[in-house]
Amino acid sequence: MGYLKAKSLPSLINGLVFGLMLLVAGILMAYGGTNTKPLIRPGLILGLLSTAMLSGLFIPKVMLNRAAPHVILMAVLSGIGMALTLFALTSFAGK
Repeated sequence: MGYLKAKSLPSLINGLVFGLMLLVAGILMAYGGTNTKPLIRPGLILGLLSTAMLSGLFIPKVMLNRAAPHVILMAVLSGIGMALTLFALTSFAGK
C-alpha cells in the first residue's frame, strides 16, 4: 500500500524482504515435511522471526491510534501468524 500510494522505495523493499522471508519459510516447511524433517524447524523459526518483526512494526501503530485500515489488518494478521507459528513450533518440539 505504501509504495503504490506514496511511491515509497523503503515500503517496496520491506515488502519484498518480508515476502521473500515468508516464501522461504513456507518452502522449508513444505519440503521439510516430505523429504527431511530437519527443515521444518528452521522454516517455523524463520516464519516466527518475520511475523514477530511485522507485529513489532504494525501493532505499535495501532496502539498509538495512527492506524489506517490496512495497518490494522496487517497487525491482526501478523499477530495471528505469530500465534499459529508458536503453536506449531511448540507442538513440533515434542516430536
